[in-house]
Amino acid sequence: MKKLIIIQTVVPDYRNLFFERLKDVLKDQFELYAGNNSFEISIKTQSKNHKKLKNHFLFNRKLLFQTKIWHLLFKDDVIVLELNPRIISNWIFLIIRKILSKPTILWGHAWPRNGKKSKSDILRNLMRKLGDKIIVYTHQQKKELQEKMPDKNILAAPNALFKSNNMVYESKPSAKNLIYVGRLAGRKKVFFLVKAFHKSLDLIPEDAKLIIVGDGEEKEKIQQYTNRYHLTNRIQLLGHISDYNSLKELYHHAIFSVSPGYVGLSITQSFGFGVPMLISRNENHSPEIEAVKEHENALFFKTDDMDDFAQKLQNIYQSKEEWLKKRKKIIDFCKQNYSIEAMAQVFINLVK
Repeated sequence: MKKLIIIQTVVPDYRNLFFERLKDVLKDQFELYAGNNSFEISIKTQSKNHKKLKNHFLFNRKLLFQTKIWHLLFKDDVIVLELNPRIISNWIFLIIRKILSKPTILWGHAWPRNGKKSKSDILRNLMRKLGDKIIVYTHQQKKELQEKMPDKNILAAPNALFKSNNMVYESKPSAKNLIYVGRLAGRKKVFFLVKAFHKSLDLIPEDAKLIIVGDGEEKEKIQQYTNRYHLTNRIQLLGHISDYNSLKELYHHAIFSVSPGYVGLSITQSFGFGVPMLISRNENHSPEIEAVKEHENALFFKTDDMDDFAQKLQNIYQSKEEWLKKRKKIIDFCKQNYSIEAMAQVFINLVK
């Protein structure tokens, strides 16, 4: 029987449950290869269940060439590569395996970060043509890409972080905090969130806190700001947390999560705990934005507008009971569409 072999740049901790699910189902039919660091050096492999490859970054980490994988090149197994034109070794795999009619699948974003009209999509489209199948992150991306490539076999495996039985909620009357989970990077606009929350303090309950979970280059700047304005009792920087029970406790005491910059995977994590999200409207959001149902599981505020952020925050606390009642519906929606089991099944079907 053919194996499923997935080659990654890194395996961050949020992917562990997904790959564990593949291993549990496929057993010896599954192999995972990954290096230590990604293009963004702060993104690192945090897995013990993978075979190590070597990442060689070139031109100030703009390009990547991977080694310790070349014994896989001529295998008849199903190999899944990242849909990323910056990985030079993937081009070699695709071209040679295409000539030899070996099954090679591409997995990733359908479009470049700047959208489907980006000039860089010319190169990405050439890579897409070389793959036997393409797996994208959302049903919307599948639909859009199918229109561009009607003869290509395109599958959707919506990004998931939790198993169905780990998606639980508590409608705690005491839930009052805001929570941000993600990298403390400029594009994520966490410093804006801190300043906007500071400006909103007179409009929200005195015991409501902003909980920030994550690490990154802006951590020190945020810490200095909270110290300068004596906000350490209202804004807590907890660093990176991956433990499920710790995150569950933090989310269950939150009335809303927040995405002050572009939305990423944290949205399905938030919905997995039944917590709605307050989102900056005009951002170059990741595909996970398709999970949003405005006024049902999310609200938007005007991008970079502290006054509108404060107004939306005040409205949230005034409507607290209504939002707490929505938690079960938010969880049920996430279980149906964004579970580890559903995501993994798309990959399992490649060899079963």
